[in-house]
Amino acid sequence: MEFSWKKRGLVFSAAGQFGWMNSHAQVPTAIVLEDIIRVFFASRPRRDLSLSSYVDLAIDDPKTVVYLHSEPILATGSAGAFDEHGIMPQHALLDHDSIYLFYAGWSRRASIPYSNWIGLAKYDRNEGSFVKCSDAPILDRISGDILSATGLSCILEGSGWVGWYASGTDWVPSPDNSSLNPIYEIRQCRSHDLLHWSRDLRPLFQTKLDKEANTRPTVIFVGGKWLMWFCYRSAFDFHDGKGSYRIGFAWTDNLLTWHRNDGLAGINVHDNGWDSTMIAYPNIVRVKDRYLMFYNGNGFGEEGFGYAEVSAEEMEEFSQSLSAQPREGI
Repeated sequence: MEFSWKKRGLVFSAAGQFGWMNSHAQVPTAIVLEDIIRVFFASRPRRDLSLSSYVDLAIDDPKTVVYLHSEPILATGSAGAFDEHGIMPQHALLDHDSIYLFYAGWSRRASIPYSNWIGLAKYDRNEGSFVKCSDAPILDRISGDILSATGLSCILEGSGWVGWYASGTDWVPSPDNSSLNPIYEIRQCRSHDLLHWSRDLRPLFQTKLDKEANTRPTVIFVGGKWLMWFCYRSAFDFHDGKGSYRIGFAWTDNLLTWHRNDGLAGINVHDNGWDSTMIAYPNIVRVKDRYLMFYNGNGFGEEGFGYAEVSAEEMEEFSQSLSAQPREGI
């Protein structure tokens, strides 16, 4: 079947709100809460600092902003900590009425531009704010995962959680040797408590570009299959150039073999406007009888985030059709 997300346009842009949201509304991360959709995002007070907040959207009209939180929801870590120079949301979930937020913490480095790892925070209803579950990352450096681990998202599977994250595999010099550019591949992991994760240190699927970076997996379970949208780019000319992020697609019916087919993603850059040179960091949630994909456009979210949608019926039909589609496993 022909499957396509219907773009609904730009929702929110940082324009100096509250004196610190000076640029970017990066990595939109949505959670559905009663009568609103809460979208966490990372903004930049200055070029070398990322802080996170959230915006609440009307559940029946996600282009309507009903509330913008004025303060950063988490403080950066102390000197030397993994989240010393920035906090960026990755995935939000409800578990037994508790709100958890996975976030990427990053810190500047000397030999490479930065390092980033995954932390976890929990909303404290008594305090009315998020509290870090640990000062240390929950996905930290291990043998086979030594450069970075970010982009973690997960869904409940049986009595535990199955998750996906982007593992840093290399830093590639630019053609003129003026910069080092990170490469990531998506891997699978599992947990029983959201804090401790076992990892499968293999790539989930094959790359299709030379020196390709894959990140920000978002997964839904529909029609007996796990459907993943993610973003991918080249190691070169990816700052709104020809190697910039696009959204890809993969699926599995057994959590063992994933089949990648980016032609089925159903969304691409627009002819003009805020998402004309880049489309990145997808995040999908179900809202009543439809699925919404929040995503960034040009400049890694410098111009803000928007959303697209499909009906739940369309998504079910799409999932059912996948068994007949071309497969590409590893």
